[in-house]
Parts: sequence; structure tokens; C-alpha cells
Amino acid sequence: MPRLLRACDNRNQPLVQLRDGALELSYFNRLQLRAGESHTLEVPGCELLCVVLSGQAGIAVGGTSFERVGRRANIWDGPADSVYCGTGAPVIVRALCDGTEIAVAGGICGGLFAPFRITPEEVEMVEVGSAATHSRRRIFHILGQNATGRAGNLLVSELYADAGCWSGYPPHKHDTERPPEETAFEEIYHYRFRPETGFGAQFCYEEQAGVPGAATPQVVMTRHGDTFLVDRGYHPTVASPGHEAYIFTILVGAHQRSLVQSFEPQHRHLMAKIPGIDAMRSKFK
Repeated sequence: MPRLLRACDNRNQPLVQLRDGALELSYFNRLQLRAGESHTLEVPGCELLCVVLSGQAGIAVGGTSFERVGRRANIWDGPADSVYCGTGAPVIVRALCDGTEIAVAGGICGGLFAPFRITPEEVEMVEVGSAATHSRRRIFHILGQNATGRAGNLLVSELYADAGCWSGYPPHKHDTERPPEETAFEEIYHYRFRPETGFGAQFCYEEQAGVPGAATPQVVMTRHGDTFLVDRGYHPTVASPGHEAYIFTILVGAHQRSLVQSFEPQHRHLMAKIPGIDAMRSKFK
């Protein structure tokens, strides 16, 4: 079921593990390392992606080494430098400078995939929405169509929303496998704000909200460093005025790699009014 995890010092331990009760398919860890410190990741049955949020690191996957991964001082400093770590081998992350932070995204995976690097130049960006519709955001696809045939059902992106703007809007869901209308994916949102005193709101509700026996709609206040887990329902989110929002997004498909979102029927007319919706949808497929 949907769950909010408040910001905390996770001491390099997983925030979300496979089959942890809230989600079944997804994994998320956040590593914070000083220069020279290292951390080993071993997650059997899971494909992993290491995204350098800040600083620089050396990343070794089995016998393959990736040197000097990371080119930005912080998440607001351009596209990410990342390593897809594949499956089946331990991953050793070693920080090359103080303040190195790495987001580790993962998804359950029964296949065998080799590691590869994703440089900032290989990250694809799509712009969605507009200032006029209070929905402008840019989505940087780190692990998306560039990994077709080279990865399982894991999709990872970074979303940057303008102050006071909505994301995941018009409201959509992806909790039921019924292609070509919709495919089933779990999702993790990890939030940051600029300035860090910023906040937002996360909605999560099912189509039958208000019907006896249906789940009660959720609305939570999101702050810098919080994480929200989505296994079902519509889940639009909004940043408060004066605060830019960043959302590290992990999607894991239950049956396939192609994400097809189903938009809430009473709000589908908005798809024609908000620019970039079709481009956004095509990048996830």
C-alpha cells in the first residue's frame, strides 16, 4: 500500500527493500560517503543502477570498473552520471571526494545483464507542461529507452518541477496489467526542494474513492528528503510556490519494461491543454 517515509539518516542502509511489505518489486538506497570511504552492495535477484547525485565515485561491478563517475556538485548542476550495475555481481562504490551522494535504484530481475555506464550526454530530456497551466517540469530519463535489451523492467529518471507546479498531472495510474491501455508498475518518489525549506503535497487515491469499501484517499505534506512509495492509484504531486522541486523516480514493471499510464477519465480532457503529454508518454514506452 502507499507509504510515506520521512527524511532520515539511513546510514547507507536500504530505505526500500524487495518484498518489504509496502512494495514487492522495488529497491532504493541512498549512500553518503566521504573521500576514500567505500560501500558494497549485494542485492540478489535485483538489477541496480547507481546515480551520482553529488561528488564523484569509482564503481566496480565484478571485474568491471568505472572510474570517476560523477560530474556535478549537486542535483541542480546538470544531468547525472550513472552506472547500470546489472545483476549477479557485488557492487563496490568508493567515494573520490567528500560529499559524495549516490542514489541506488533497483528492481526485481530474474535475467542476467551486464553493467554499462550512462554519461550525462546519454540522458534524454523531455519537457512537459507550461507555466500557464502550472504544470511545467523537465524529466531526465537516465535508464529508459537507452537500456532496451540491456536491462530488465527498471526505469529511472530525475524530474525537475518549477515552483508552484504540478507533476504526475493530469492524474494517472499504472497499477493494472491490461495492455495496450495500461501496464502495471510500482513507483518510488524521492523528493528534494530548492531552497531546502520548501515543501509540497503528494496525493494518492483510487478510482473508486468514495465508494463503500474503497481505500481512503491520501494527501501528505512532502519535505526535503522524504520518500513516497506507490503501488496503486492516481498519484499527482505539487510543489509549493517559491520552491522548485526535484523528484528522483524509480519505476519497476511487474510484467514488462514498457510503461503505459492510464489517465483518470474525468481529467483526460486536460491532456490536450497541457503541452508535452504525448512526448512524455512515448519516452516511458
